[in-house]
Amino acid sequence: MTQPDTLESNFAAADEIQWPPTDLWSDEPPLESDLHREQIELLIHILKLFWQDRNDFYITGNLTIYYNEQQLKSRDFRGPDLFVVLGTEKKDRKSWVVWGENGQYPHLILEILSSSTEKVDRGVKKALYQDVFRTPNYFWFDPVTLEFQGFHLVDGQYEPLQPTEQGWLWSQPLELYLGVQDRKLRWFTADGQLIPSPDERAEQEHQRAEQEHQRAEQERQRAEQERQRAEQAEQELARLRAQLDSSSSEAS
Repeated sequence: MTQPDTLESNFAAADEIQWPPTDLWSDEPPLESDLHREQIELLIHILKLFWQDRNDFYITGNLTIYYNEQQLKSRDFRGPDLFVVLGTEKKDRKSWVVWGENGQYPHLILEILSSSTEKVDRGVKKALYQDVFRTPNYFWFDPVTLEFQGFHLVDGQYEPLQPTEQGWLWSQPLELYLGVQDRKLRWFTADGQLIPSPDERAEQEHQRAEQEHQRAEQERQRAEQERQRAEQAEQELARLRAQLDSSSSEAS
């Protein structure tokens, strides 16, 4: 699995470097539309829930990545719409400051295309993520046209990922698929199962609880029917005994 380059590999004596500050705030513009925001939030919420027992990853959206001091001075920031970093602490951050994160860059980046950003997303950002970030997986998705494409890093160059029959694309670092379903980009497991959203999981839990309630009610009804049958049988037996006793008395 290809890993992003780290700052340590670029410097022989990292302990002698005077690093810029690490407590920098994100400086990203607001998202362009509800479609953009909803798509990004959907993927983030789903993965956080799916990996809720893991503490070794970070996923966020529309957050600035500070990757060198020159960029900090020029304010030339590149904040992906969504990115995932593996092998890091799961905690809240104001921004992703590479030199404050052991030189780590994202393992997966997703950009949501729009008419105003698609040229940059296909060109400048793709080159940056390939040549500087060395991010193993780069995807873009248009929530209007549903254009979806992904790349993986091969010998330092992005090569297109080949889709499955369903049109899904595999992320080796995350060991998950990304694919379009019901006009939304979604995560799928390696065996092809749709990973549910929090709302979908809550609905599944509600349905399971309802099914359990129905099964319990059916068991209660069966038990009540058995009780009634036993009671009727006992009453019938008592009636027959009484009838037999009456017949015996008359015969005497």
